[in-house]
Amino acid sequence: MANIESPMQSYYAARAPEYDNVYLKPERQADIQRLRDWLPPIFADTRVLEIACGTGFWTQFIAPEASEMVAIDTSPETMAIAERRVPRGNVTFLIGDAYRLPIQFGRFDAAFAGFWFSHIPKSRQLAFLSGLSQVLNPGATVLLLDNLYVAGSSSSITEQDSEGNTYQSRKLGDGSTHRVLKNFPTEVELLALTVGLGSRAVYTRFEYYWAFQYASEP
Repeated sequence: MANIESPMQSYYAARAPEYDNVYLKPERQADIQRLRDWLPPIFADTRVLEIACGTGFWTQFIAPEASEMVAIDTSPETMAIAERRVPRGNVTFLIGDAYRLPIQFGRFDAAFAGFWFSHIPKSRQLAFLSGLSQVLNPGATVLLLDNLYVAGSSSSITEQDSEGNTYQSRKLGDGSTHRVLKNFPTEVELLALTVGLGSRAVYTRFEYYWAFQYASEP
């Protein structure tokens, strides 16, 4: 994942070998298939910036539709999996920071962040979206995809800090336990964050996931 803090980086480095297990949960398969069909056409014939591409699970579906794609992540461990999974072709993989997005590729027609926004502290959410707008063309499509909290399927929330950020305790296959920041923003909160940054916002709710799409404003 992109850089939040070293504990989060350490978590995703350790999680890399089992990263995709979350997409194998039986109860989520209908949603996963819907998203696999729904997402790619949104990015047809566009230059796409993907933030926090992880293992390239979503990159592999979007890239064939895009004219060009730059996918960034701060974890070499997950990036190595992404590079094996997705043919180079029109995709450039880059170790990078979501808070310091690459400028050497010019501006993009679209941006995608899957399961990254929930890991941004509330105090940095607006800064992230503002920074993203600086590398996008006016009217560029921005699509954020993330988890809804669903009892019995989602990891339990174990902590909340004074800022309102929520945390989960996650145990990996190697036996290590990690405190992971995981927020679950509402549609109202997302709309408020994009005032002045985007227009034509659409919030789509699936059974286990949410998607928030808007057009970037200069």
